[in-house]
Amino acid sequence: MSGTTTGTGLSKTMMPVPDPHPDVFDTGWPLRVADVDRTGRLKFDAATRHIQDIGSDHLRELGYEKTHPLWIVRRTMIDLIRPIEFQDMLRLRRWCSGTSNRWCEMRVRIDGRKGGLMESEAFWININRETQGPARISDDFIAGLQRTTDVNRLRWKAYLSAGSRDDAEEIREYPVRVSDIDIFDHMNNSVYWSVVEDYLYNHPELLTAPLRVTIEHDLPVALGDKLEIISHVHPPGSTDKFGADLTDRTVRTLTYVVGDETKAVACIFPL
Repeated sequence: MSGTTTGTGLSKTMMPVPDPHPDVFDTGWPLRVADVDRTGRLKFDAATRHIQDIGSDHLRELGYEKTHPLWIVRRTMIDLIRPIEFQDMLRLRRWCSGTSNRWCEMRVRIDGRKGGLMESEAFWININRETQGPARISDDFIAGLQRTTDVNRLRWKAYLSAGSRDDAEEIREYPVRVSDIDIFDHMNNSVYWSVVEDYLYNHPELLTAPLRVTIEHDLPVALGDKLEIISHVHPPGSTDKFGADLTDRTVRTLTYVVGDETKAVACIFPL
């Protein structure tokens, strides 16, 4: 059985879970108190940690933990369809939705037993430990990944561009802490999603309907960097640059910068 993501860009429809399928990694664990906000909702940054954790578990299950130990994420797209709430049990399923010889796209679906649902797709790059650059994925590993997808020439194409300081709605500092730094000596992917959670705290109306958030990473953030977040609100009719399917809704962006250097861009809009 094979499948793929449909559509392109920010408004793409993610590949549905091929269930049942022997090559879908299926696991689960309880939703913990550190994973939820003050209302009990599974936070985006916590969901991202779960996506990283199931990635590690899946890699170990496949037997490639030692030969392909290091990966970085270039883009993560997460859909909050229905909130997953405190004291629920999580079911996580992970499978491949596209491959190339140095990177792949991996889907993770997170279900709560009470009906909550978050969907995600991430663009992962295999990294060489010595050079810290992209490394070829072994042929046998790719062959296994391709059992759930027919996309075998996956290419990188950025969906987002940096917002300008000149017309920003807000610019604020975001302190980088020692605890934010991971094994690559950079700010961990999940911390970028903490910035999204801060933004949603100040715009709670965005959580009243299904929501898509996408983050693309350009350059790493290091300890000691003066990180700033530049926010923009693009009203309906001004959003054609995000794709023809999004011209009818408000699109919000967060640009992560250190000085004049763009580190990442996030995009938030209702589904």
